[in-house]
Amino acid sequence: MPQISEKGQMMPESPIRKLVPYAEIAKKKGTRVFHLNIGQPDIPTPQSMIDAMHNLDVKVIEYSHSAGILSYREKLCQYYAKHNIHITPEDIIVGAGASEAILFGVQTCLNPGDEIIIPEPFYANYNGFAISAGVRVKPIISNIETGFALPAISEFEKAITPATKAIMICNPNNPTGYLYSKEELEVLREIVKKHDLFLFADEVYREFCYDGTTHHSVMNLEGLEENVVLFDSVSKRYSACGIRIGCMISRNKEVMKTAMKFAQARLSPPSLGQFAAEAAMETPDSYFTEIIDEYFTRRNAVVEALNKMQGVECPNPKGAFYVTASLPIEDSDKFCQWLLESFSYEGQTVMLAPATGFYSTPGAGKTEVRISYVLNVEDLKKAMRCLQEALKVYPGKTI
Repeated sequence: MPQISEKGQMMPESPIRKLVPYAEIAKKKGTRVFHLNIGQPDIPTPQSMIDAMHNLDVKVIEYSHSAGILSYREKLCQYYAKHNIHITPEDIIVGAGASEAILFGVQTCLNPGDEIIIPEPFYANYNGFAISAGVRVKPIISNIETGFALPAISEFEKAITPATKAIMICNPNNPTGYLYSKEELEVLREIVKKHDLFLFADEVYREFCYDGTTHHSVMNLEGLEENVVLFDSVSKRYSACGIRIGCMISRNKEVMKTAMKFAQARLSPPSLGQFAAEAAMETPDSYFTEIIDEYFTRRNAVVEALNKMQGVECPNPKGAFYVTASLPIEDSDKFCQWLLESFSYEGQTVMLAPATGFYSTPGAGKTEVRISYVLNVEDLKKAMRCLQEALKVYPGKTI
């Protein structure tokens, strides 16, 4: 029998999706499952995007330019200018979601065997992207005790080797919701300058900042014009995850010229998705004001409920719509499966993402889970009650 590739064997399962079969079985039994495992917002997609698809007036759905439709890239430039990020359409390559854009960026800037430093916990698929490109992730751990703040500069220095080519951050962070301060980004700037590295930044949650905080983009770090590669997406911003439109952005002309070859190899990004994404550029600011207020209320409901549970610790995040909480359990993978397989409270249970998949360090995150507060407040309160009752009776609890 032919052998599966080493890459295929190394590719990790998604911690967000691997428990889906257990959820499906629970539903067949009649159990209501609260899905807090995945960042799929229940906020309505802007009507402008829906209308663009309904009112599409074309006879042939053609390939777009490999970099993306020019009019869409021009509107993206206008959007970024509102955030004090000044770029040209030539600085943008549109991808099938931020995922494809990140793959382009990693394959453009790193060779097989090179290393990329990522503060963990981090978005689980970064592991998969690195494996796809033959790149090694060098993790440095951020701790729940500090709210998952950026690790000390000394930790970066210890991790840097001759093979190190890049640092990657997600800001605001998935899975922790941590929002990096301007001061923390300046620390990264110094490290990147000193060692002449690429700085990759996933900023797909830019709009979602709370408690009067402000998002600061790596694109505005002085002196890093040749080092920074930004990744972005419409999925979470406009509650349009299925559109699969994202982008990579850099002012480094050689990076973009090279990335274009990868973009050409996959022909073009989805045209239908670009039509909808371009229409989304007309979304009024009031849309985001209402959404941020809603997520703020949801965050408070979840964090307050978690921290009232015995043995649970949960920082109060300043961005995105995730929390990473420590539970009084020994194995979050087993616990999350048990919730679906063996537990229900008043005919309900909750689906969480075990945090082990958001780490690269073996054994890390065993007591932690990621919770996406993407449901309405009443459902979140019911889900938190389920979790509270589950922790009281779980056979593997540690208190």
